[in-house]
Amino acid sequence: MPKPDGSLSAVVVSGGKQYRVAPGDRVLVDRLAAEPGSSVKFGRVLLLHEGDTIEVGAPGVDGFEIEAKVLAHRRGPRIEVLRYKSKKRVRVHRGARADLTALEIMPFGRNKKDESDEDAEETPKKGAARKPRAKKETKDTKAAKETKPAKETKAAKPAKAAKK
Repeated sequence: MPKPDGSLSAVVVSGGKQYRVAPGDRVLVDRLAAEPGSSVKFGRVLLLHEGDTIEVGAPGVDGFEIEAKVLAHRRGPRIEVLRYKSKKRVRVHRGARADLTALEIMPFGRNKKDESDEDAEETPKKGAARKPRAKKETKDTKAAKETKPAKETKAAKPAKAAKK
């Protein structure tokens, strides 16, 4: 659990579950396909709390990933499931243990922008840019289009002779 006075924490998603993490925390998540000693990244960060600022993602905080080191693969405690119906000879006893991965959260945080960084050009985002929305045509815009003179095109191509 993050410290209550901690100035840095985040909410990440792993295995369909949400975890509140802070740098240095150790958490148990559903089994991940990673070797112990390797690192994994949580690309889906729902919330970032840093000092007095809280950044909420929609659906995730853009361009922010949290890195964690895989410590070990473990199994959770045994969970027993009993089903019993009286007078029906129905007695089912099942047990299960969850497969878990122990992670240690690495230090993270937004880099504070200096004034010199503001002057630098921003790099474009990956992926294609969205097309602008088509505007509705109203009576006024249709009338304006009709009054504009049409641009003349290059010399018209000669028509092909009709075959007989």
